[in-house]
Amino acid sequence: MENERFERIMELASRRSIFYPAAEIYPNSPAGFWDFGPVGQAIRRKIVEVWRHEFVQKESMLEISGAQILPVAVFEGSGHVRSFADPVVRCLKCKRYERADHLISENIKKIVPESLPLEELEELIKKNKIKCPKCGGDFGKASKFKMMVETLVGKLDERKTFLRPEACQSIFLSFVRMVKTMRLKLPQGIAQVGSAFRNEISPRQAITRAVEFSQMECEIFFDPAEMDAVDGWEEVRGCKVRLLGLKSGKVEEIKAEDLVKKKIVPGRLIAYYLARTQQLWNKLGIPLEKMRFREVAKEERAFYSLATFDFEVETSLGWLELIANNYRAEYDLSGHMEHSGTNLEYAKEDGKKLIPHVWEISAGVERTLFAVLDASLKEGKEGDYFALNMKTAPFDCGIFPLVKKDGLLELARKIERELKDEWLEVFFDSAGSIGRRYARADEIGVPFSITVDYESLKEKDVTIRDRDTTKQARVKVGELKEVLRKLKDGEINFEKL
Repeated sequence: MENERFERIMELASRRSIFYPAAEIYPNSPAGFWDFGPVGQAIRRKIVEVWRHEFVQKESMLEISGAQILPVAVFEGSGHVRSFADPVVRCLKCKRYERADHLISENIKKIVPESLPLEELEELIKKNKIKCPKCGGDFGKASKFKMMVETLVGKLDERKTFLRPEACQSIFLSFVRMVKTMRLKLPQGIAQVGSAFRNEISPRQAITRAVEFSQMECEIFFDPAEMDAVDGWEEVRGCKVRLLGLKSGKVEEIKAEDLVKKKIVPGRLIAYYLARTQQLWNKLGIPLEKMRFREVAKEERAFYSLATFDFEVETSLGWLELIANNYRAEYDLSGHMEHSGTNLEYAKEDGKKLIPHVWEISAGVERTLFAVLDASLKEGKEGDYFALNMKTAPFDCGIFPLVKKDGLLELARKIERELKDEWLEVFFDSAGSIGRRYARADEIGVPFSITVDYESLKEKDVTIRDRDTTKQARVKVGELKEVLRKLKDGEINFEKL
């Protein structure tokens, strides 16, 4: 049933060009690359806008945009050259590669740490009689597969470089400049949105496992001795965080303040951002009951992390990780300081120096997009549609003249211009029956449809239709901008019209 839901999402996403394979007109294009059409890009942009408003603006973070290609030295300093590799096995029959830990996990329905020795992974494959999912063949020995995408820069003396495998390294490299030029005071978040690249072994499950993907990255720098000095703590201390803990083995709702009291997290700063992250993704349209923070065991988490709480959402693909929440401590700044020879210490007002610790919130844009689409998929009378909320819908409303004659088209275009002048995003459609136009707008998640009819010419009003209930109301043209604004901001609901 869940796979059937996934196929419905893919069919609608493809038919309306929300996302589709890159370079699809060429038959031998590599997998793992995706393009986003006008609707898909609009939803992606809305997701980023909500993230930027809730984290960058409300949390007073500094936003940067870093280079995507960086020299080898950067990744020597970060540890990627040494350790950024995944365990893989290859089918002896069809030569297909599979990531070993994921392959085993999918078969035995348990989490398998990628850090397990290769010999243990091989033994688990044999013990559980795991065969190639494509051809049923046996697998050979496990090996390590380097994940970074290599490139060359230069004309004559090419310099080896890498496309960044995670967006955060640009933030660490910019830290000392931010201290000097932006009067940075701890704690301080630095954020960016941008592409990252990983040589995915077996790209599949659409946009959730791609070679090129986008991250919404937040790195919060702080003094570990002052981890409990958090602005806004009173606002979230009672927020119930949905946690799948190591000890309980089940999802529990635990107040943010109790996460600290019970020493589940190292301090208030981390509990604060777990609560804020949950609140943010709920605003994107993910129901609380479909989300959880999974506490990650030491042997499973990244080598640099002192504590990890993966944010996961239940989808048609199962529990899908959207965000890596890592306590990176001073690992990154210390590594770059050692390898670059640049002093990255932070001088406090009392003259004492320290290497700040870092709490990371690394979110996948495309994975969030998929989860939002999955959570919003509904079946209506005219077929499937995405019931996106006002924050993520690609357009605020659709405008449809009943016919193209007798002045209706001109009035509809005038209303369209006036709404766009108010920074409202409008979907205009004058072709086909009004019912079919409603259905086209519903499919892509447009919450409201405005019909300009003959009565509009006489009474100076229009019909506004609610996507989810299909109920309709008449609204004066002069009041339309204010009504849409209030609906968008949640000040009124459609029943009040």
